Amino acid sequence: MSTPTNRNQWQSLADKLISEGEIKSSAFIDGEYRSSASGETFECVSPIDGRILCHVASCSSEDADIAVNSARKAFDEGSWSALPPVKRKQVMIRFAELLELNQDELSLLETLDMGKPIRYSGCVDVAGAARAIRWSGEAIDKIYDEIAPTAPNEIGMITREPVGVVAAIVPWNFPILMACWKLGPALATGNSVILKPSEKSPLTAIRMAQIAIEAGIPKGVLNVLPGFGHTVGKALALHMDVDTLVFTGSTKIAKQLMIYAGESNMKRVWLEAGGKSPNIVFNDAPNLPKAAEAAASAIAFNQGEVCTAGSRLLVEAGVKDELLGLIAKELLAWQPGHPLGSGDGRKRWCIC
Repeated sequence: MSTPTNRNQWQSLADKLISEGEIKSSAFIDGEYRSSASGETFECVSPIDGRILCHVASCSSEDADIAVNSARKAFDEGSWSALPPVKRKQVMIRFAELLELNQDELSLLETLDMGKPIRYSGCVDVAGAARAIRWSGEAIDKIYDEIAPTAPNEIGMITREPVGVVAAIVPWNFPILMACWKLGPALATGNSVILKPSEKSPLTAIRMAQIAIEAGIPKGVLNVLPGFGHTVGKALALHMDVDTLVFTGSTKIAKQLMIYAGESNMKRVWLEAGGKSPNIVFNDAPNLPKAAEAAASAIAFNQGEVCTAGSRLLVEAGVKDELLGLIAKELLAWQPGHPLGSGDGRKRWCIC
């Protein structure tokens, strides 16, 4: 089927996907979809129209234990961690290719689940996710270990080795892209990964796990646990057999995860937290129209749901009136519209 080109075509595809129950909504552990250990689910509601897309497995500490055991077993057996780098690279490249081949489905899931315009789901999110996986795959045989400068009778070597089991917790605003920013480096170096997507937008992560298996990533190497931060997210952060925790989200939760890491096994923690980024324009700015375009885009792109959104505007008095007028004009191009639409010919558009 060719890529839909208008709202009606996308809507028809969405209706079919939902009505026929084709949306994957289970946890993915040890290479297969399964219900949560408790059998509990939560409603996945589309912000577009309030429609219930499906009921998603709500994972807990018991599921975390099962997934971590699966990830550790896969790591220790070496089906991925001990695979020759050239073979890992081949699988990673194939993973990226399959993301691109499934771009329409993944883009639609992203838009239905999170609400962003379908055009950006495809050309930004899914395309960017594939590039991230491909970049990490290509880096496998290009980033070398090192020999430290030492005396003639000594040798100091720096080797890059997988840490073991990585838990990745990602936010709701760029679900598949943020996931692949974390999956790429972790998988490329041979780690096993447990991905905890946001409960607000779990669908692409759940579907992507199946694509990873199809690409050749062994079972147990990539597990996906949908659920809530205070249940399964907390369980992963406190787990004694998780070696590294990576997270993108609020500063408040990032601080809490650091506490959990310290209370457990002092696991390594990598955090991308918060964001409050200003646009600063001085009187001698050489191109005010360009500055206005950048300022409008910085706050309106992705409905402003970006951690680096330009949510403050600091302008020197001499150019304030002219710049604000230009920004107001630029924002006319960022009009509300249906996420499955084409923007009615406008340069850009945002969520209804």
